[in-house]
Amino acid sequence: MGRYIDDILQPGEKVLYSTNVHWIFYWRAIAAWIVAVILLILSRATITEGIILLCLSASAVVALAALYWSAKAWFYRWTTETDVTNLRVVHKTGFIKRRTFEMSLDKVESVDVNQSIPGRILNYGDVTVQGVGEGKETIATIASPLAFRNFITAR
Repeated sequence: MGRYIDDILQPGEKVLYSTNVHWIFYWRAIAAWIVAVILLILSRATITEGIILLCLSASAVVALAALYWSAKAWFYRWTTETDVTNLRVVHKTGFIKRRTFEMSLDKVESVDVNQSIPGRILNYGDVTVQGVGEGKETIATIASPLAFRNFITAR
């Protein structure tokens, strides 16, 4: 399966910039993996049989949740593409049920970047593309949102 953008490029159109969902999308899975490891260590640090069993059971449950969140985040990142070409902005999400957003660069009226404090530190944020007569589209939690905005607005 190739990239969506490669399948829809028009003659003479070139990809200028590509980005994806930021790795912070894995935060829930990372936190759960840390908790699972801590519970596993606690089960080895005690000698009471009931507490060992409780810690191992809790560690297994949290590890299953972490595995689910890891797979879900990975699949979302794998099926999401955000690109700027010399002619348009393209955003695609989904695998079987696909949702795409495409806007000609000539129709872009404004590009707004919204970053929280952690977003500023870790370089992720939401980008809202406002089009002339084409509406508004927000692309959430992308990596390097300022660079993405600069490729849209620079001509």
